[in-house]
Amino acid sequence: MNNGTKRVFLSGFMILFFFLCFNVSAWSQEKNSKKLTYEQVYQRAEPRLFQSLPSIRSWLDDEHYLLSERDEKTKTTKLYKVNARKGKKTLFLDYGEIQKNLPKGIMAMTARSFTSDYSSFLYSFRNDLYHYSVRTGRFKRLTATPDPEMNPRFSPNGKYVAFTRNHNIYALDVENGLEYKLTTDGSDTIYNGWASWVYYEEILGRRSRYAAFWWSPDSSMLAFLRFDDSPVPIFPIFRARGTHGELERERYPKSGDPNPKVKLGIVRVKDRKVVWADIDENADHYVAWPFWFVDSSKLTFQWMNRDQNNIKIYAVDLKTGKKTEIFDEKQPSWVEFFEDLYFFKDGSGFLLRSSVDGWNHLYYYDLEGNLKKRLTEGEWSVSGVSLVDEKNGRIFFSANKGETTERHLFCVNLDGTGLKRLTKEPGSHRPRVSPGGSYFIDSFSNTATPSKMDLYRTDGTLVRNLGESRTSLMEEYALGKKELLSIPTEDGWNLPAYWILPPDFDKTKKYPVLFRIYGGPGGGTVSNSYPSLSYHYFAQEGIIIFSVDHRCSGHFGKKGMSLMHRNLGKWEMHDLIEAVKWLREKPFVDETKIGITGGSYGGFTTCMALTYGADYFTHGWASSSVTRWELYDTVYTERYMDRPVDNPEGYKFGSALTHADKYKGVLALTHGTMDDNVHMQNTMQLIDKLIDLGKKFEFIPYPNQRHGFGGKKREHSNRNFVDFWFKHFLDR
Repeated sequence: MNNGTKRVFLSGFMILFFFLCFNVSAWSQEKNSKKLTYEQVYQRAEPRLFQSLPSIRSWLDDEHYLLSERDEKTKTTKLYKVNARKGKKTLFLDYGEIQKNLPKGIMAMTARSFTSDYSSFLYSFRNDLYHYSVRTGRFKRLTATPDPEMNPRFSPNGKYVAFTRNHNIYALDVENGLEYKLTTDGSDTIYNGWASWVYYEEILGRRSRYAAFWWSPDSSMLAFLRFDDSPVPIFPIFRARGTHGELERERYPKSGDPNPKVKLGIVRVKDRKVVWADIDENADHYVAWPFWFVDSSKLTFQWMNRDQNNIKIYAVDLKTGKKTEIFDEKQPSWVEFFEDLYFFKDGSGFLLRSSVDGWNHLYYYDLEGNLKKRLTEGEWSVSGVSLVDEKNGRIFFSANKGETTERHLFCVNLDGTGLKRLTKEPGSHRPRVSPGGSYFIDSFSNTATPSKMDLYRTDGTLVRNLGESRTSLMEEYALGKKELLSIPTEDGWNLPAYWILPPDFDKTKKYPVLFRIYGGPGGGTVSNSYPSLSYHYFAQEGIIIFSVDHRCSGHFGKKGMSLMHRNLGKWEMHDLIEAVKWLREKPFVDETKIGITGGSYGGFTTCMALTYGADYFTHGWASSSVTRWELYDTVYTERYMDRPVDNPEGYKFGSALTHADKYKGVLALTHGTMDDNVHMQNTMQLIDKLIDLGKKFEFIPYPNQRHGFGGKKREHSNRNFVDFWFKHFLDR
C-alpha cells in the first residue's frame, strides 16, 4: 500500500470513527434525555419508572413465606405458600373463593381480624361483626347491636373474639355466640380497653387504633388499661359541613395540663372477675405496655413518672394484683418505653433495648432485674430486634454500626459473643427473619439502587432475588444522583447530609436550594437510600434538593439527642444555619433562594427557619406545624421540654412567635382544619402574630382534614406545593 493510499484509508477511517463516536454519544444523550412529568411523579401516570416489589405478607414458618398476588384474569387476590429454599409456590388461600360466600357489600380483603393460621376471618358490616370459616365456608353474624364493635381481635386459639363497645370490653365465644361483658362502667370519660387520645398518639401508637387490651397466650384472660379522661381539658374542633357545622370535643392534654388517670386490669373471660394491678390511679404518672409471660403465669407492665426520667418494669400477681419491681432505669434527660421487650420462654429473664449509656443497646436481665449479660456496646445504635432465637441462642437485630446513614442486619449470641453483620451491600436494609432463624427477606436500597428484595440464608448466602423496583425505562430519563455529604460545624461536629444536583448541573450557574427536613429528636432524614421521584423531579427542573441531620437527629445516639432536652429549636436551628453557611461557600448556590419545607415537627422547623433563621432561609412551606410547644400534648412535649412552669425560657425560645419579628422571606402555611394531633390553633396563632407585625405570607387551610389528608385535598396540596417553588425559585 503506497503512502497516498494510506492517507486516503486513514482519512476514511478517522471520518468513520468520529461518525460512530458522534452517533453513540448522540444516542446516549437521547437515551437519557427524557424528563419526568408532574403526572408521573404525583399522579402515578404512565409510563412508570418503578414497578412494585412482591407483596410478601409474612413468614408462615421457618421454611415458608406467604406471597400475595393479584390474579388479573379473575380480578381476585390469592395467597401462596412459597418454599424458601426451592421457590416453589402452592395456593394457600383464595380470596376470590371467600368472596363467593360473602354477601354483597363485604369485600373479602377487608377482614378486621384473622386467626394466625388464616382459618377464620372477622368482618365488620353495618356496625356488626361477622365470622367466616375457611374450612366450612360458613358465614355467620356474631353481633346485632346499634353500637359498633371496635378493634375486634381473635384470641390466640381462635375460639374467642374480644372488642370494645361503648368503652367497655367484651369477649364473644365464636362457636356458641355467647357474649361476655367484661367491664360495666364505660362512659364518655371512662374507657376500658380503649386508649385515651394522648396514649394512642404518643405511647401505644397509631397502629393500635386505640386498642388497649391484650389477650393472654392461653386465651383465658385479657389485660387492659382503664382510662379516666375526666381531668383532661376539652379542645373544640370544628367541622365546617352543612348549615350549622358540627363541634367535635377532644380530650387533649396540652403541656402542663392534667393527664388521664390510668389503671391496669386483668379479667378472666369465664367468670368476668377483674383483678386490678396495685397502682395508684390518682398518681401523676404513665402506665403502659403490658407483656404476658409465654405460659400466661404472670403479666408485666411499665411505669414512668410524669417527668419521664424514670422507668420501671413490674410483674403482677394475677390473683392479687400485687406488683413486684423487676427493673428500674433513670436518665438525666428522658427515658422511653420498651416496646420490644422480650421475656424468654425458659423463664431465664428478659431482653431489652436501652439508651442508658448514650447509645441504644441490648441487655439481658434475669427476672430479679440483675444484669446477666450486655450483648452489644459501642458508639452505634440498635434500632430494632428482628428475632430472638432461643433454641440456638441468637438475637437478630438491626443497627447502624459502621455508617450511621446505613441500616444492617446483625446477629449476636446470647452470651455476647459472635457479633456478625449479615447484610453486605452498603445501604438501608429492612430485613424480615424467619421464625427459626434460617432465612431473612431483605428489602434494600442505596443512593444508586432503587428498592429491591432478596432472600438470604442467615449465614449471608444469597438464595435468590425476589424482585426489583427498577425498570428499563429508568435508562431513558435524565435523573440526578443523590450524594451523601458531611457538613463540618464550627464546634467540631460532622453532620450527615445529602444533595441531589440537577442532572445537567453546570458549576458556572446559580441554583436555588430546597431543604427537605423533619428535625425532631431522633428524626433523621439522611440515609444511604434511593430518593423519591419527587426529589428527582425538582432536581431536573434546576433546584438542588438538600437535607442535613443535626446533632440530635439520632446519628450520634442518645448522647446527641439529649442535647435537645429543654431546648427544642436551639440545636436544629444552629446546625441548619451551619449548613446554609457551608452552602453559601459554593459558587453555584444562589443564596437569595434558600428554601426549606417540612410537616408536623418539620413544619415547626420550617417556621423557626423563616423567623429565627431569617438571615439564612428565604422561602418556606410549612404543613401542620407546631408553632408553640404550650399548644402540643403532654407526653411528647414534656419528654423533651419538661412542663412550661419548669422551663419558661425553653418554651419561649422554642416558639416561632417569639422570633416572628425577624421574618422577612416568603412563607406558605397549610393546615387541616380538623387536625386532632397538631391543632390548627398553632398556625392560627402564628398568622395572628404575623398580621399584627404587618408581615406578608401565604395560607391554605384544608377544610375538614386531619393531620394527614388525601384524595382531592392531597392533589390540591401537591399542585400548590410544586407551583410555590416553581414560582419563587424558577420564576414560572
